[in-house]
Amino acid sequence: MRRSVSFEKGEIGSTPSPLSRRIVLLLATLAGICWAGALTMLIWGGVDRQQPYDAPERMVYYILIIAAAALTFTPVERQFRLTGLAVEGVFGTALLLYTLAFVPPPTAWLLSPPDAPVYAVMALAVFWFCSSLAMPPLYAVGQRLFRQRARRYDRRRARRQAYEIGLLAAFVIILAGLRTLTPVAVALVVLIIGVAEVLFLSFIEPEP
Repeated sequence: MRRSVSFEKGEIGSTPSPLSRRIVLLLATLAGICWAGALTMLIWGGVDRQQPYDAPERMVYYILIIAAAALTFTPVERQFRLTGLAVEGVFGTALLLYTLAFVPPPTAWLLSPPDAPVYAVMALAVFWFCSSLAMPPLYAVGQRLFRQRARRYDRRRARRQAYEIGLLAAFVIILAGLRTLTPVAVALVVLIIGVAEVLFLSFIEPEP
């Protein structure tokens, strides 16, 4: 008997209909075009920090990054039912790419008053962006690694682990701002986060 897979429970492996495949392909293509346009403007100087906030180039850049993030994260949120992923992904992407394009890079260390807000904004943007990227793969990998069914489809676990990845990325920014970014410091942060996650898995029950 052919095994049927329930979409409601978030299981993977079901065969999408030809229509859904075409929709997914269309959304992926549009997202790729938007990402390519935004990154092209960012890397090759399509935007300028000296432009006014309502300049046409800036408006095009804003539209491209929001569209790229929305077309990337919204279908994934609907597929895995990861509530809030699209909002966090769009916000993190927009904040990160805006900061890279229009905020002057810091020249002093983290505790210098003029540059402290820049480090804080960058750390927040990196946290949201990296956690949003990490959440779907962590949820999918957990479905294959865990034997207990409740743990395999525990979206709260995937969200927590994604936040830990984002926290690690944010700590890298903080360590760089403190001029203490070394392999030993990063390894120590990884160890602390890893031990914390082991404790979470040991003492926190999966969501029902």
